[in-house]
Amino acid sequence: MTTPQDAIAARRKLTNRLIAGKDARRLAPFFSPDIKVIAGDGSLILGARDVLAAFAGQFADPDFVAYVRTPQRIELDADGARAAEHGTWVGTARGAADQSGSYLATWRKVTGQWVIENELFVTLR
Repeated sequence: MTTPQDAIAARRKLTNRLIAGKDARRLAPFFSPDIKVIAGDGSLILGARDVLAAFAGQFADPDFVAYVRTPQRIELDADGARAAEHGTWVGTARGAADQSGSYLATWRKVTGQWVIENELFVTLR
């Protein structure tokens, strides 16, 4: 049986692949409708529709390559319905230095599937 930590890590790996493939629509099932994201520049993005639009805008930039999130630790709550994913991220674009830092994602289990309800990205480099 797959552990919740393994399921979340697998979903993160898949989001990394979808971001590299530059297809924002395919990311939709990974986000809670009321997701809140604090981007690496400190801006706030509210709701799955706006998060997907932000990705689509970045994907339209021919220099955008990818964002890769690498989980370092995934912790579960006592009920096994929420999880905190801690890790590092790297953003790559052609002709520019990579940006990178730390992140925290909050996952919630909804109808048997893990979805992201919050993400905080801190740019450190």
